[in-house]
Amino acid sequence: MNLEEYKKNHKTAYLAEMYEKLLKDEAGLLAMIEKDPLMKDMAQADLESIKEQKKNTEDQIKTIIESEKEEEEKPAELILEVRAGAGGTEADIFAGELLAMYRRYAEMKGWNIKVIEEGATMEIKSKDAYEALRYETGVHRVQRVPATEKMGRVHTSTASVSIMPVRKKVKFEINPADLEMEFSRAGGKGGQNVNKVESAVRLIHKPTGLAVRATVERSQGANREAAMILLTARLAALEEEKEAKKFTADRKGQVGTGDRSEKIRTYNVLQDRITDHRIKRTWHNMEKILAGYLDPIIEAIQDYKKTGIAGNEEGDGE
Repeated sequence: MNLEEYKKNHKTAYLAEMYEKLLKDEAGLLAMIEKDPLMKDMAQADLESIKEQKKNTEDQIKTIIESEKEEEEKPAELILEVRAGAGGTEADIFAGELLAMYRRYAEMKGWNIKVIEEGATMEIKSKDAYEALRYETGVHRVQRVPATEKMGRVHTSTASVSIMPVRKKVKFEINPADLEMEFSRAGGKGGQNVNKVESAVRLIHKPTGLAVRATVERSQGANREAAMILLTARLAALEEEKEAKKFTADRKGQVGTGDRSEKIRTYNVLQDRITDHRIKRTWHNMEKILAGYLDPIIEAIQDYKKTGIAGNEEGDGE
């Protein structure tokens, strides 16, 4: 048992110290018996008690470590971010529709939702959320005739979705000296405080150039904390994306690398058709799916992840 390693973990430190004390007590009793064999019978009960306590402590440490591994594989929090891509105003509209779709889906699932930046970013808390949404990362595109299009031409617009797990442990540290912080008025709805107080926070990570913004909370401190959570998640996602790209040669049973530049899905409004290009599946009843009924798509992707078998089947969103 690596006691030094367990001492570094705040969840197991107390148990590791207890185990260390039990080892010392055990060693003391064995030394006493070696010095005076007649004491063996007297010390036997104490040795059995120490043995039982050691076993219980080992079991508790094992349970905590296994729980942490499960948390690492299935984080209980995630950041969902949707950004408009190519397509101007239509891309902005589409990004808003996607964000609303995911929010309604989360609400139907009973997940805890917290908006970080209005119209762009939200935090979702649930043990089931990351497993369900992790493969939504990538470029989504919509094909439709905009309301302002007089000639009836179909336009294509895009939006980028990022699903970033919020992990209890990260493999890097953010140096405060690498951060630049800006404050501004939040803007938008929310009462008089929103426009009079510079509560919105923008964090820039100078080494990578990553910038995040938190606007919803009413104080700088709360928005700074939310922005820090978002920045940490984005940096971790960037690292995971780099790692995933190293293994793209073996794509069997995979549905992508988590790369935000990968085109994953097309929403064709005229044909009432949603197609996921990774698993070669198509669904109709787009209005219902955009209203949050994502389960058919989510379940098809999860099945593909398990089997590695794609198909050309069509569904209706039911």
